Amino acid sequence: MVNLGYHAAKIQGKFNRSLYKAALYQIVNIPIKQTRQVPISVYAFSCERDLPEQVASIRSFIRYVGIPDTFTVVSDGSYTDSSCNLLRRINPCVQVIPLQNFLRTDLPQCVFDYAQLHPLGKKLLALMSIPINGTTIYTDSDILFFPGGIDLINLSNSDDKYSLYLPDCSISLDERIIYDNSEKLNAVNSGFILFRHEFDWSFAIERLANLQENPTYFTEQTIVHLTMHHNHGEPLCSKQYVLHVEDQFIYPEKFASQKIALRHYVNDVRHKFWFNLDI
Repeated sequence: MVNLGYHAAKIQGKFNRSLYKAALYQIVNIPIKQTRQVPISVYAFSCERDLPEQVASIRSFIRYVGIPDTFTVVSDGSYTDSSCNLLRRINPCVQVIPLQNFLRTDLPQCVFDYAQLHPLGKKLLALMSIPINGTTIYTDSDILFFPGGIDLINLSNSDDKYSLYLPDCSISLDERIIYDNSEKLNAVNSGFILFRHEFDWSFAIERLANLQENPTYFTEQTIVHLTMHHNHGEPLCSKQYVLHVEDQFIYPEKFASQKIALRHYVNDVRHKFWFNLDI
């Protein structure tokens, strides 16, 4: 039996995205009603394919959280000059930097080798290169922020010393670099991280270096998962910082509300990203 709700939602999402993409040059010129400055540095890693999502994500952060010190988009190298300029027009806080100009020079060779094999290896290079000076956020481009995102200001002002992660809704890990079942507990999603200090990545990177086969899609997230727990990271509230796919096969968006801070629209529910946009 055909699931009409699911297919209608997919069609609606695709249509909404096409309209947004066609109007990008007009949208970035629409002022965002926000004057609040927030002492946060934000980083994202994305590509030309995800330009509409990246524009919408940045605008939602500024609208509902505030204007960060900087919002740096690290390009995988595919962004055109025109797209880079478009992103910068969103707000003066936005800057776009090619990955090769962003990288730290002291990263392990095994991470560069991973980047040669898979796009998420490039994301791992970007994550490991983020400079941490005060509260620093990493966010994927397929995350939308909502009015409850003002909670990020409270978190940025907190005296807590541990970094925070977005809990995953499933165990999506590369089990080749998991050495004990206990290491699977409290799954970390690598799409949103609030850094409060520099990470010691060596624990997980040693496992990557020892991997005999090629790293794959979930290798990057597993390295982040292991590193976060090795550095005593703590989970964000999953009711406010949302990663769920329970509404994948129904038409309505089940989790977006004025109360949540963000929702990560992972692949299974990516089409619902386009149900909730304030231009």
